[in-house]
Amino acid sequence: MQERKIPRMFSDRAVCYFFLFPTLVLLLFLLVYPFLSLIYNSFFRYSVLRAAVPAKFIGFNNYLFFLTDDYTWRRFVFTGKFVLLAVSIQFFLGVGIAYLFQTKFKGRDVIFTMILMPMMLSPIVVGLFWKYMFNTEWGLVNYLLSLVGLPAVDWLGNPTYSLWATIIADTWMWTPFTILLAMAAFSGIPKSLYEAADVDGASGAFKFFNVTLPLSAPVLIIALLLRLIDSFKQFDLFYALTGGGPGDATQTVSFQLYKTAFQYFYTGEASALGMILLIIIIGLSSIFIRYLTSLGEKQSA
Repeated sequence: MQERKIPRMFSDRAVCYFFLFPTLVLLLFLLVYPFLSLIYNSFFRYSVLRAAVPAKFIGFNNYLFFLTDDYTWRRFVFTGKFVLLAVSIQFFLGVGIAYLFQTKFKGRDVIFTMILMPMMLSPIVVGLFWKYMFNTEWGLVNYLLSLVGLPAVDWLGNPTYSLWATIIADTWMWTPFTILLAMAAFSGIPKSLYEAADVDGASGAFKFFNVTLPLSAPVLIIALLLRLIDSFKQFDLFYALTGGGPGDATQTVSFQLYKTAFQYFYTGEASALGMILLIIIIGLSSIFIRYLTSLGEKQSA
């Protein structure tokens, strides 16, 4: 008996396009259109509150304003200081703790799960949590300092201490991210390399610097890059923890962008500042990616 062929109304490629088309439309709407609008608005004097007033083309004046503004440069300096300190501390802590977790001990899985918990919280929640912890009168941090005979610290009222308050809160939240990626990198290293090093009588430090770090470097660089990008555009933690204060001492570039766009409603200027921030992040990412590519070529050679 001859088999009856079932007609195919659509080819496999047509079905693929059918399911991809809604996703592409959504991406165009959520990513491409806002990005093009950001570039377009950055060349105009325009406010969303005065949409009925025609936007005035001013070229690169919005960019020149921020690049020559002392207040904006202070925001960049503070942001760079925060990123450098916070990311460095998180990276070294994360790598060190992850290396310690390579050794199996009782309760290891429970402790590891508890360490990862802060990463699951919202930055707004973390900011509010640490705001109460750093309270000068009844905060837990000052109470712990009093137990060892140290005076109370005005964590959120002093510009120097407020910087360290944000670094502590950000480190508490995001060090688990570095730990997680570092442990994933360490677990991919063949055990035979460590066994060969043990046979040769290598010390723990030798194995760490000559086996663990070189072989896990690509993943660690990616972790560093992701934390660098996220820290550079940090806003919500500062908003909840310090509100940008005391005064404007803890206002990052992203915080200034928020104020320019949603408090003063200078849409054109905010777009230019957003583009400057985006260009800086792309530049930093390119440096890391180029180094990561060269590192991969050396390891494969």
